[in-house]
Amino acid sequence: MDPQSAAARHVAVIAGHLNCPSPSAAAPLALAACLHYDPPELSENPPAFDLAALRRVLDGHDLEARDWLFRLMEESPLFCPRRRGDRTFVAPDYNQTKEQQRAVTMRRIEYLLRRGVFEGWVTGSGPEAELRKLAFFECIAIYDHSLSIKLGVTYFLWGGAIRFFGTKRHHDKWLKATEDYQVKGCFAMTELGHGSNVRGIETIAIYDTNTGEFVINTPCESAQKYWIGGAANHATHTIIFSQLLINGTNQGIHAFVAQIRDADGNVCPNVRIADCGHKIGLNGVDNGRIWFDNLRVPRENLLNSVADVLPDGQYVSSIKDKDKRFAAFMAPLTFGRVNIAATAVYISKVALAITVRYALTRRAFSISANGPEVLLLDYPSHQWRILPLIAKTCAMSSAANYLKRLYVKRTPETNKSIHIYSSSLKATLTWHNMRALQECRKACGGQGLKTENRIGILNGEYDVQSTFEGDNNVLMQQVSKALLAEYLAAEKMKSPFNGLGLEHMNDPCPIIPANLTSCTIRSIKFQLDLLCLRERDLLGRYASEVSQYQAQGESKQKAVLLSHQLADELARAFTERTILQTFADDEVMQSAGPLKELLGLLRSMYALICVEEDASFLRYGYLSLESAAAVRKEVMKLCGDLRPHALSVVSSFGIPDAFLSPIAFDWIQANSWASLSNE
Repeated sequence: MDPQSAAARHVAVIAGHLNCPSPSAAAPLALAACLHYDPPELSENPPAFDLAALRRVLDGHDLEARDWLFRLMEESPLFCPRRRGDRTFVAPDYNQTKEQQRAVTMRRIEYLLRRGVFEGWVTGSGPEAELRKLAFFECIAIYDHSLSIKLGVTYFLWGGAIRFFGTKRHHDKWLKATEDYQVKGCFAMTELGHGSNVRGIETIAIYDTNTGEFVINTPCESAQKYWIGGAANHATHTIIFSQLLINGTNQGIHAFVAQIRDADGNVCPNVRIADCGHKIGLNGVDNGRIWFDNLRVPRENLLNSVADVLPDGQYVSSIKDKDKRFAAFMAPLTFGRVNIAATAVYISKVALAITVRYALTRRAFSISANGPEVLLLDYPSHQWRILPLIAKTCAMSSAANYLKRLYVKRTPETNKSIHIYSSSLKATLTWHNMRALQECRKACGGQGLKTENRIGILNGEYDVQSTFEGDNNVLMQQVSKALLAEYLAAEKMKSPFNGLGLEHMNDPCPIIPANLTSCTIRSIKFQLDLLCLRERDLLGRYASEVSQYQAQGESKQKAVLLSHQLADELARAFTERTILQTFADDEVMQSAGPLKELLGLLRSMYALICVEEDASFLRYGYLSLESAAAVRKEVMKLCGDLRPHALSVVSSFGIPDAFLSPIAFDWIQANSWASLSNE
């Protein structure tokens, strides 16, 4: 380009600006009236359905107990009530140091303990007691993730290990003391060098027949126990997961009870503990690192429900196969994944309730010369961002409730199914939670950055869910491997599929209509057929690809690793079909009327957004380009159909106003100069 001509153009542009008409010659600018806040309840239509009935569907159980615990937290100054405008909100004070956050977490635990919240958490039994415990845990997590994790480590990990891995001698000694919080246990499984691969942990326990004790050692730095919740400051005892060596033979992973602090809080001899330090979230939890230096624990401290060591050093177990023995050790830990999956749904609800209420009162830009600014949620693009997340969250509530019911009524025969469902749903629901938090943060603009508005800080607090209690990607690989095993077994035995919802594999392959109408697209049959078609095809493709790699000389393990893309697609297909099925089952249970119609809209949105977001429907030809376009158009129509119900749906989430945030209500008053006097 000629530099002189370019310079001439720049001069012309500047001259044009300088020669534009003066402001006095243009129409005078009209001053707009100051913004004011109108509660969305006044501007939105009244609910078209029974809000309490939808809450019963979504919460599933223990509604009154949940509300009691919410009130208990609202009433105590320990839960940091803050006045903003004409409302009071409760949320942790994240301006505190990690030491202060840890201290107040302990005081909150003591308060809830005195109020009887943890009664039966370790010593109770039966489905109702376990569901109530899960409901309480979900409420506590809505307030503070640190508080819930601190409790989860002691009551669910430590307490669960004593209960399920131990026998009567351990129960008598530890369970009641744990429930009363006299013993503060932690769970030393993860190591610096091994997390998801529990089989590979390096801590060693050797039995000393002369003293009747196990000698436990951290043989190298990678074997130090890492991220152990409660270890840095407060835990008095721990469960040590270690390789057990008997007469030079490694019997695999076993669990031992050990005291790590005395009654005065001093670290016990032969134990070293260090702090993991500041984290991006969960700073109310004292995560620590532990080393063992010839730590001796009595023989009786081996948790021996699966295997035992007799006084003379003889190793005995009713389960001879080492792999099955390891699986028996891991089976009781499923509860953690059940709990995490359910909790993730509730945090998504918090973020969406705040975001929708804000979007129904915050305006931006006019679409006509003198018209009012438009509500955020009236923009189709904003609806596209938020309303599918609401539908997903509602569908995932049904799936989480299904998983909880399956777990509390577990039998030895259902353990495998629970492992697969808990793995798939833990991964999918926590991934969804992180996406919902991030999208809601952005949808609230700058207000989403403020800690007091909760969404941004929850993003950091809950990020860890993707990796603890099993890395999500590893869990989904386990799901696809389990499905492959089911497929190969059915093929080998020439038997029908039974369980995991795979019975649809026994039926003829679904036929998807070539020309899709809106009525067809919104039907349960079409949606289930389409998701079942994807699942069965991907399962066949995955089995075929693994088989091809094996035929080329690869081991089965390597063949599975090489087929990871299909494995990921299959695990996703299985999980999304499961969620749709559970949500559809809840819908079918309702009587005809407005609530059932709403659930139909939410179910259609869930199913169709799954199709919209997964390229496999086009990649493998389950839908034509025209049909995929029709589905996309239907999602936009569903956004319009769900828009009038947005406030009612999030109001049915059952989260008290105090647990939301200032931007969910009068955000102008909450940010006024006068409100500063309340800070």
